[in-house]
Amino acid sequence: MNEKLAQALMRLDDLEAHVAHQDKTVAELNEVITAQWTKMTALEREVLRLRDELQNSMPQREGPEPPPPHY
Repeated sequence: MNEKLAQALMRLDDLEAHVAHQDKTVAELNEVITAQWTKMTALEREVLRLRDELQNSMPQREGPEPPPPHY
């Protein structure tokens, strides 16, 4: 019976170590995702700003674009 108890305790220790490793990995992945989300939000704002800047700098056209001169 003592042998079975020792084996059970070893298995329990192994499982606790495994769970601790998984918890650390999940926390690290969460940090990466949070950083990427922040960067993505900033990039989306920058794209919108650049789009607005480009639209405001281009003259407004009415009708279709004329063909290039070589046609």
